[in-house]
Amino acid sequence: MDSSVVRPAVDEQSGVSWAAVAAGAVAAAALALVLVAFGAGLGLSAVSPWTNSGVSASTFSTGTGIYLVIVAVMSSAVGGYLAARLRTKWVNVHTHEAFFRDTAHGFLAWAFATLLSATALGSTTAYLANGSVAGLGGAASQATPSANPAEIYVDKLFRTDPAAKPTSDTGNANTLAPSNANFNQTRAEVLRLWTADFHDNKDLSAADKTYVAREVAAHTGMKPADAEKRVNDVIVEAKTDADNARKGAAKLSFWLTAALLFGAFAASLAAAEGGSLRDGTWNGRVLTPRPL
Repeated sequence: MDSSVVRPAVDEQSGVSWAAVAAGAVAAAALALVLVAFGAGLGLSAVSPWTNSGVSASTFSTGTGIYLVIVAVMSSAVGGYLAARLRTKWVNVHTHEAFFRDTAHGFLAWAFATLLSATALGSTTAYLANGSVAGLGGAASQATPSANPAEIYVDKLFRTDPAAKPTSDTGNANTLAPSNANFNQTRAEVLRLWTADFHDNKDLSAADKTYVAREVAAHTGMKPADAEKRVNDVIVEAKTDADNARKGAAKLSFWLTAALLFGAFAASLAAAEGGSLRDGTWNGRVLTPRPL
């Protein structure tokens, strides 16, 4: 064997310090939770406090989005810095390679922290997924019957005027009004029609709209024309709420994406700084960073 052949040095030490990555990720996730809780205390809430109401344009503001970015940058920077500062020292590694590894440690810490935060804040994902249809009652399959968001619109349809007396379908005032049992059955049927039609078509079909207007007139004592107008008004209100929910969900998605990207960059940058200090040299009480 030719002894003049120079064999490349083999780095037997792992390039990733998983313990340091985990430590940085846990610190980043914990700090993010603290900052999110602090922001909620300041009124920077991203979702509505009402059950299954999702995200709306009124409950999510640009200030909330900016705060989410600030939270991501601060927590990710701390996590990335700790991941690089707590890693094991690499021996005989070029400074460029060390810079890359430190950056990778920060990115891995950010990724791990993001997964931890997504698990701890899983309800936000559920709100985001249901936000676009919550106003229409499309999330009824994921909620209990008593929490169907469409019920509020059915309540508005059958809201009665104390001065008016419900009449039967014949319109004869001397005829007995429908019983409570019949009203509950009718209300449940209208609720099912509302939920199904809005889930599929975002509107009531012509036949269902006519039927609902007739039942509203029969159970509230309204004139047929007034009952039809009420049905149309409630439908317009439901569509407006649905549009606001979609806009709020879109804004939240945009700001969450921005927060994640800024967080990844902050974690990588802070890790590069932490790694340079990790490999630096102490001169008395002064730490000289490793040249980048």
